[in-house]
Amino acid sequence: MAITANEFQLISTFVKEHSGICLAAGKEYLLESRLGGLMRRNGCKTFLELHTMLKKSSSGSLRSEVIDSLTTNETLWFRDNSFFAAMADSIIPMLLEKARTKQRINIWSMASSTGQEAYSVAMLIDNIARLKGASTQVNKFKILASDISPSAIAMASKGQYSQLAITRGMRKEFLSKYFVEKDSTYQIDAKIMRMVNFKLFNLKDSYFSLGKFDLILCRNVLIYFSDDMIRRIYGNIYSVLEKDGHLAIGSTESPRSHTTQFDQVLINGAAFFKPK
Repeated sequence: MAITANEFQLISTFVKEHSGICLAAGKEYLLESRLGGLMRRNGCKTFLELHTMLKKSSSGSLRSEVIDSLTTNETLWFRDNSFFAAMADSIIPMLLEKARTKQRINIWSMASSTGQEAYSVAMLIDNIARLKGASTQVNKFKILASDISPSAIAMASKGQYSQLAITRGMRKEFLSKYFVEKDSTYQIDAKIMRMVNFKLFNLKDSYFSLGKFDLILCRNVLIYFSDDMIRRIYGNIYSVLEKDGHLAIGSTESPRSHTTQFDQVLINGAAFFKPK
């Protein structure tokens, strides 16, 4: 189903208003390919009819379906070797030491998709704690994994992955240690699942109810937002990041053109950011 220029403007503006996701010109194919089935189910013959229905919908369920359909759930296990090397060598040992005197260590995996990043971090924490004889500290680690996609959150909460999903970055030693194979699927260990709390969350919303975090992962997320939204997200992150906390963003991203609230620190060649 083809979309007109006016319809694209209406739908993309609606999506931006309610999710912060910026659909630039040239993304018409994305709406056409991902919303076709949803439109047929709701009896919409044109994108203009879909927009009218979205504006009239009071429950927000159709809006959630549209945003869910447009969300890119691209993720890998242990994505970016340099980042996870820095986590293993410096960040996690630092947090384990911090856990000796702090009641809880809070980590936030933003836009966590189907959970691979959050679970990768949880497994790494548990593994390093075992190696350092600090297993008792693991119970102090709580990872919030949020996403705007209801389907991604539902899948992540199950902790169950297909053979194809497992092959995308999973390390053999972690697969054997933390997963049980059953009927061609892999179920992650219950202990690792207990470390992670999955939450449906829109990055446009207030962050204050989430508490303070010792580490925030916002990797490969901001590329989907407008400059104004990026500045807003950085400001919100600053407000909930502990003063001695760390922020991690994508390896090709930088906050410098959007905010002066963070200083860059290189850890084993990987860039992290600390609040000023």
